[in-house]
Amino acid sequence: MIDYFFSQYSEYPTLDIILEIVAVIFGLLSVWYAKKDNILVFPTGLISTSIFVYLLWKWTLWGDMMINGYYFVMSIYGWYHWTRKKGDTEEFPISKISSSEKRIAIILFIFTVAFVVSVYHYFGKFTTWYAYVDTFITGIFFVGMWLMAKRKVENWIFWIIGDVISIPLYFAKGYTFTSFQYIVFTVVAIFGYLEWKKISDSSQAELQK
Repeated sequence: MIDYFFSQYSEYPTLDIILEIVAVIFGLLSVWYAKKDNILVFPTGLISTSIFVYLLWKWTLWGDMMINGYYFVMSIYGWYHWTRKKGDTEEFPISKISSSEKRIAIILFIFTVAFVVSVYHYFGKFTTWYAYVDTFITGIFFVGMWLMAKRKVENWIFWIIGDVISIPLYFAKGYTFTSFQYIVFTVVAIFGYLEWKKISDSSQAELQK
């Protein structure tokens, strides 16, 4: 059983294995802090994504690399966005997505998928079935990260969809540790959605009093 899951690592450099494990640990911490609406989601995320950008570049997984590069940039934006306040009150508390944000999310998804398809086509990367899945999942994660940076409840729905697809996807690519990471991500994302929805509903109830 162990050989089935981890045999591919026998040919990997030890440093790459260690880096993947460290990136997974900080990735798990980041998602946990996101669930708790804790600002530490961003520094832990920056560490994880920076390592994954390097590893995915080495593995020539361009779609995944772009996702993590985007996460890195959006983590910086989100860190700034979450710390903005009006006096002692958070300027952008947890809330539900607006109609205009829905339209932006659709446009972002379409643009992202189109861009990744063009990149994969240019580099001749459409050689496996999961390359096609990559184009779809990249769009899902781009929207999810944008919504999380804006503190929208619905970000978790996109994470759940993307995480569920990523579990078999990364295993098929040969990155078992990362695949296991997405199992945990899925569970945390479900609880994150429930927790953020409860906070948002409570805030709305207070405003309606």
